[in-house]
Amino acid sequence: MAVTAFLFPGQGSQAVGMAKSLYESFAPARELFQEADDALGFSLSQLIFEGPIETLTLTEHTQPAILTASVAAYRFLEAQGLQPDFVAGHSLGEYSAIVAAGGVPFADAVRTVRNRGRYMQEAVPAGVGAMAAILKFPIDKLEAICAEAAQGQVVSVANENSPDQTVIAGNKEAVERAAELAKAAGAKRAVMLPVSAPFHCALMQPAQESLKADLDAADFVDLRVPLVNNVEASVVRKAADVRNGLFLQVPGRVRWVESMFRLVDEGVEQFVEVGPGAVLSGLLRNIDPARKALRFSEAGDWEKLQGELSVG
Repeated sequence: MAVTAFLFPGQGSQAVGMAKSLYESFAPARELFQEADDALGFSLSQLIFEGPIETLTLTEHTQPAILTASVAAYRFLEAQGLQPDFVAGHSLGEYSAIVAAGGVPFADAVRTVRNRGRYMQEAVPAGVGAMAAILKFPIDKLEAICAEAAQGQVVSVANENSPDQTVIAGNKEAVERAAELAKAAGAKRAVMLPVSAPFHCALMQPAQESLKADLDAADFVDLRVPLVNNVEASVVRKAADVRNGLFLQVPGRVRWVESMFRLVDEGVEQFVEVGPGAVLSGLLRNIDPARKALRFSEAGDWEKLQGELSVG
């Protein structure tokens, strides 16, 4: 098969009923969902399959739910004999990528990300933080605008998602000031995002400190497959580097554009988005129009994916 990277989605890709076809048709997926329920002490699977969406969208539920749906999709592909040459995941998705690469047991990961979501939610009181997507605006100019808009508060680049989309995060007032300045300076749009906390900025440092004990307790081992991580867009395989990347990621910037170009530089020829939604496929089209991300999230996707995969 052509050199392949599996990409794993982050928060925002959740939907009630995701991965249900895998659960119903693939015994290892049922076992995985049961493992998640047992590890968390409640029926995550029932919440995923039945909702309500308002409860599923709570950060402490969304994170283990997307992880479980993504790993179920990966396990199906693995059972068909597909193995990636590289993995990467967007924010939360980095945990799915690491599980797929054999770097940490699924049960450890699902417990860790549930706590990660809780710590992130608790780090900043409701209404204090915000995030905004800035469209079609140079990142160097945006960084300068964030510095101008801070005025003693926090606002910084959180996600470099694509050349046309950068997300900023911080104190609500500072984010609003930066968004208005960006629009005045020529940004196509500046859209406040409906998020429960300002992820990937300095306000997340309390969450980072809380997460350290969970990361230290999890049983990380060296990866079978190299990972391009978020915080440095670096290729890592050693357990200590993987764990440290997840620690730095909490308040750190998601360097997704750099990560995709790093994979291309490493010789990746095809990308498969593994898990719910199509966010990463859309970002890749914008990052490098010559590249296409195939997708796999439900049992019915398999036939199409087989027809699209390059085996050269």
